[in-house]
Amino acid sequence: MVHQPATVTVVQHLAFEDLGSFEAVLRERGHAIEVVQAGVDDVGAAIDRAEWLVVLGGPIGVYEADRYPFLNDELEALRRRLQAHKPTLGICLGAQLMAQALGGRVYPGGTKEIGWSELQLTVAGQQSPLKHLQGVPVLHWHGDTFDLPRGAQCLASSEVYAHQAFQMGPQVLALQFHIEAQARTFERWLIGHTGELAAAGLDVVSLRQQAQRWAPGLETVAAQVLIDWMQGLNA
Repeated sequence: MVHQPATVTVVQHLAFEDLGSFEAVLRERGHAIEVVQAGVDDVGAAIDRAEWLVVLGGPIGVYEADRYPFLNDELEALRRRLQAHKPTLGICLGAQLMAQALGGRVYPGGTKEIGWSELQLTVAGQQSPLKHLQGVPVLHWHGDTFDLPRGAQCLASSEVYAHQAFQMGPQVLALQFHIEAQARTFERWLIGHTGELAAAGLDVVSLRQQAQRWAPGLETVAAQVLIDWMQGLNA
């Protein structure tokens, strides 16, 4: 089967939370990448025109539209897109936005989940592109969680939160965790989130050591997860 290259539109909420290891995978397969900045660019229009869409993470809450009005446009565009079953991948805040757009509730979970740990895959998760993550520590970096949207399949959970990933058909995949994190650029996370880490009493040295240990392996596995998802779009 011949897989046609697409233009992948990427919604970015924070400069250093980028495509990470996903970028090389996409470019190696001939896909063009368009990056739009939430709060700066016309994100709603970009979501509407996107062939494939990736919505990345950020430190704000889905429920903070009164403070960050651009979230209203982003959510409305996501609702239109998801109702049309267009290819959409969300990571962390991106997954939460997708959950909200699909009718789920997003809210503070009460516990910061920051660090590297394995997922528990559901039966559906073991049959999804996430099967490659079995036994592989991923990066968690969030304090919010969400209720599973009606009709969605839960793919994974963690010891802290029950809903870590869901899908709605092959086109829609939402990941609460960071699968795209890279060892080479992880220091940017530690610098950029220094206030959050200090407030949560988390040890920067320990997080850095975890990344050095686990991030290289995650990069390899993450590539296969993305490839499998893309192949499903072209099936």
